Amino acid sequence: MLKATELTKNMFVRWENQLQMILDTDHVKPGKGPAYVQAKMKNMETGTIKFNRINSSDKVEDVEIERRNLQYLYDASGTRKGPFVFMNNDTFEQVEIDSIALPPEQSQWLIENIECMVTTFEGKILSVDLPASVDLKIIETAPQARGATATNQSKDATVETGAKIKVPPFIEQGQVVRVSPQTGEYLGKA
Repeated sequence: MLKATELTKNMFVRWENQLQMILDTDHVKPGKGPAYVQAKMKNMETGTIKFNRINSSDKVEDVEIERRNLQYLYDASGTRKGPFVFMNNDTFEQVEIDSIALPPEQSQWLIENIECMVTTFEGKILSVDLPASVDLKIIETAPQARGATATNQSKDATVETGAKIKVPPFIEQGQVVRVSPQTGEYLGKA
């Protein structure tokens, strides 16, 4: 059990008999009345996000979650819609992760052999965290326009996974670029 004041971002707790992920906390000390913690929580069953007010002296049940690095192998469907097959490099055990735990906005950045942090609770996959950057090959983009030297210009490009990104005008087909999977933003040449 944890005191409400010990809650931190990205922690998992059981609140109202539901597994919740703490997204944010704010310690409030009003002029009148007792201090409390305003916790923004995501229900891991329903996906709903709710603000909960917890008295500072109250206790919250913390839960043991497991985090481990798994290596992405392939998409079992072949359509980039999952299930996605990952392997534990220590045990060589393979795990299938469906598109609920790994939605399209994340799975569009998966390339073979990429290491991802997978969070599980009681055998159920809660989330898959991709690395901060991924190196991807440009398979399609328009050629550089003549005289396009302004740095704030960008053009559309498609990477090897099929994802679409914006790149500077000097990037050409066949080049490898570094992309942020969290934002889909071009970070530079790889």
